[in-house]
Amino acid sequence: MKQTDSITGYHSHIYFDENSVEQARTLCQQAAERFGVQMGRMHEKNVGPHPKWSCQLAATPEQFARLLPWLALNRNGLVVFAHPESGDDLADHRDHAIWLGTGLDLDLSIFN
Repeated sequence: MKQTDSITGYHSHIYFDENSVEQARTLCQQAAERFGVQMGRMHEKNVGPHPKWSCQLAATPEQFARLLPWLALNRNGLVVFAHPESGDDLADHRDHAIWLGTGLDLDLSIFN
C-alpha cells in the first residue's frame, strides 16, 4: 500500500433511495450553503463503487473538519460514506473510509 502525507480534499457521499431522495437533497443543499462545499448531482442510480443512489459533497480538509460532525448530527438516518483524496483511489475508498451509519459493501473492482 502506498503511503501518503498529503490529503488534498475529502468526498462525502450521502446515500439515499426513492423514499429519502428529498431528505438527502435538503441535507446536501444545507451542507453546501452552510460550509461552502461543492454539491454534486443527485444520482438516482448506482454510480462508481457506490451500492446505493448518492450525492457527493466535495470539501477541503478545513471544510471537512466542520462538515463531518455536522453530518453526524444532522443525517437523520441517512448513511454517509466519506473518504480522503490522497491520490490512491483504492486505498482512499477501502482503507481510509469513514462511515456514518451502517457501512455498506463498495464495488472496489473499478479501481483495478
